[in-house]
Amino acid sequence: MSFLERAIRDGYAYISGVENKQKITYITSDSHIENYNEPEEKVRAEFWAELIYKYEYPVNRVKVEVVVPDRLPTNRADIVIFSDDECKRPYAVVECKREGVTDAEFTQAIEQGVGNATWVKLRAEYVVIVAGSTRRVLDVSDKFGVLEREQNILADLPKAYGKPQEFRFYKGMQNDIQAVDREDLITAIKKCHNTLWGGGRLSPPTAFGELCKLIFVKISDEQKPRKNGEPYQFQIKTHEPSSKLAERINALYDEQKTKDPEVFTESIKVDDRVLRTVVSHLEAINLSKTDLDVKGVAFEQFMDGFFKGDFGQYFTPRPIIEFCVKMMKPEQDWNVLDPACGSGGFLLHALDYMRKQADEYFDKEAQPVEYFNYWHDFAEKHLYGIEINDEIARVAKMNMIVHDDGHTNVISYDALDNIEKMYDHNKGFTENRFDLILTNPPFGSTINKLEKPYLSSYILGKTKDAKGREKDRPRQNSEVLFIERIWDFLKPGTGKAAIVLPDGILTNSSSQYVRDFILEKFQLLAVVSLPQCAFAHFGAGVKASIIFVRKRKADEKPDENEPIFMAAPELIGYDATGRKTDTQLDEIVIKFEEFQKDATPFFA
Repeated sequence: MSFLERAIRDGYAYISGVENKQKITYITSDSHIENYNEPEEKVRAEFWAELIYKYEYPVNRVKVEVVVPDRLPTNRADIVIFSDDECKRPYAVVECKREGVTDAEFTQAIEQGVGNATWVKLRAEYVVIVAGSTRRVLDVSDKFGVLEREQNILADLPKAYGKPQEFRFYKGMQNDIQAVDREDLITAIKKCHNTLWGGGRLSPPTAFGELCKLIFVKISDEQKPRKNGEPYQFQIKTHEPSSKLAERINALYDEQKTKDPEVFTESIKVDDRVLRTVVSHLEAINLSKTDLDVKGVAFEQFMDGFFKGDFGQYFTPRPIIEFCVKMMKPEQDWNVLDPACGSGGFLLHALDYMRKQADEYFDKEAQPVEYFNYWHDFAEKHLYGIEINDEIARVAKMNMIVHDDGHTNVISYDALDNIEKMYDHNKGFTENRFDLILTNPPFGSTINKLEKPYLSSYILGKTKDAKGREKDRPRQNSEVLFIERIWDFLKPGTGKAAIVLPDGILTNSSSQYVRDFILEKFQLLAVVSLPQCAFAHFGAGVKASIIFVRKRKADEKPDENEPIFMAAPELIGYDATGRKTDTQLDEIVIKFEEFQKDATPFFA
């Protein structure tokens, strides 16, 4: 039961009216009535009830819409806590804003709250600014000047007129950090990114990279062993300036960076005051205990918007990824790779597939160790990713950490470069090693031999002159080279891959030599032609298909009678604008399974 529900139960307030036209009546504030459907009002109502039940202030001393002296009668304080039953001596003034206000709006609310609370107005001791989960508490008593905004910050409002606590959140106590639902988490992530991005302060991917570092620190702090009653470190401390908070957060980060140097190699590069604001957005959330599906969908929805346009090539829509995984049905001991992993979508859904398998095989409550080890061993030992862009690789690693690990074998590297160099970086990357590759390689980028000498090492990096003599190509499309690199990585005879490719490779006469390579080196299991809208939502209008292949053995020759499953769905779960639609993809998975049974002799 929420605090507001308790207040309604106890008769301190009630909500009336039909949906979308509801009114809230604060009975203990002279039956004051407000529009409950306003986002700001919902924030106020919840915090008003929290003041009564969590902070233990007498309900008759907590008033809403209090007239501020020396101002126009229309100007009122959202909530005032009084020190006396006659409500003559203000103790704290609260300014409420809707969830998700900008940093500038929040700063303006601080000034409005301080202005209302200073001695010429309500003469209160404390000011509280509440914008959903983001809060700021200031001591505005005579101990500090009216212009102070740093030294007078408190971790939290004192409870029941007591002394301010050093911290707001303590493990195992009433005020422990809590798991949140999907919408609250999406809102928090967006607020953090907007604070870091600051309308251009940092580039969007750099801002997200810094957010990744801070979320990494946050999760590490949550998981750090501590006794009940001990405070978390990733939170604002009473009378601690932003510079000291930044020192504390950076020390936590450096400690974890030493333990796991593969995750992040750079220090946190965020202004101290900006860092404090991000901490205020995240401090109340327990990311570790928030449901995994909630975290997954929240991060995915956030990145859905973040990766549109300029960064669309790093993000593959969820329905396409899920479809590929279901078609290939990975097994727990398979080594799975995405050589162009972007934000890590294929890896995450392979892990999710394995976690659901663990749900089927083990009772999570009765067999927690077996359940955990089944999917976690897969994440730790069998999931591999390569991403050429350092910032996006960091996003992929962070995405894996949020999903409870699997980040260790994600490397920032050019997947088309020499595999031996990758092996020196991480010994998991070798030829003929992977059971399954799931990937959407970048389309349209050109690999130039002058810039990338490795082009000449590829079969598809060569051509023949009029006399049949082999010569190096001066350039080649990256998606063509990825086909050969996938062949390099897969196990002979059994290794399979799902590859998103532009239709030009499958249809243009100039690409016949690529199709010949595919049919010679792979058994083509299936071709699924995607509708034009498949990638339009993410800024890419190229018509694409997914090919599902098996790498042939060294001495295996193509058989002209090999059956190939073909499908061309019109509905894939979303349209060109990103809106949900019906889907035919699950039906295709079922038909492919039936097709495989009939074609058993041709499948390894």
